[in-house]
Amino acid sequence: MNPGTLYMVATPIGNLGDMTYRAVQILEDVDVIACEDTRVTGKLCAHYEIDTARTTIHQHSTLQKITSLVQQISDGKNIAYVSDAGTPGISDPGNQLVREARDQGIIVIAVPGATAISALISIAGCDMQKFTFLAYPPHKKGRKTFFENASAIVRDQGQPVIYYDSVHRFHKNLLFLAEMYPEVHVVVGRELTKMFEEVQAGPIEDVCEYYIQNPSKLKGEFVIIIHV
Repeated sequence: MNPGTLYMVATPIGNLGDMTYRAVQILEDVDVIACEDTRVTGKLCAHYEIDTARTTIHQHSTLQKITSLVQQISDGKNIAYVSDAGTPGISDPGNQLVREARDQGIIVIAVPGATAISALISIAGCDMQKFTFLAYPPHKKGRKTFFENASAIVRDQGQPVIYYDSVHRFHKNLLFLAEMYPEVHVVVGRELTKMFEEVQAGPIEDVCEYYIQNPSKLKGEFVIIIHV
């Protein structure tokens, strides 16, 4: 029996209309959809009337669970992996699944689509020919080093830095960065493609002040570009 295929499928980051036609077809045709949260993916599947079986794989999944999925593909099943939102493999266990699959000689195919990074880049209005992505800042230990490194990349290499941040730490981290590097500019995307989408851009001190004056805007998920 020939092995199946692993599909890494991008899903909308907010607006369900951003799902590609090909992505819907893949999720309909595979034997199993592996996802971070079956409830989140269930809403997407319900919207597009996809009744494919689903199983959970998340950051705390054991190697045994990943190995089991890879074995199913080796046995001939086609499996699609989706994160809760956006392009998989950035801040989810998709990269480990891909590595294990490739080690077994399984074909891995990308089904591209939405990602918060590319969405904000497209409306940033600054030179993004080269940039550095740093994912999420550490919660506590290493936070200072994270922003020192980000500042050094922007200042010394002239490259923008992109990172994600959560509602709980976004403003605190932005104020911390403003103290460290007050000359920097930022582009902040909040709730991109969703009903309350908002983008704030300008000198970091101005953007910090905006959120001080508008605390009700400190909701949702944030994507930040730091640039000169």
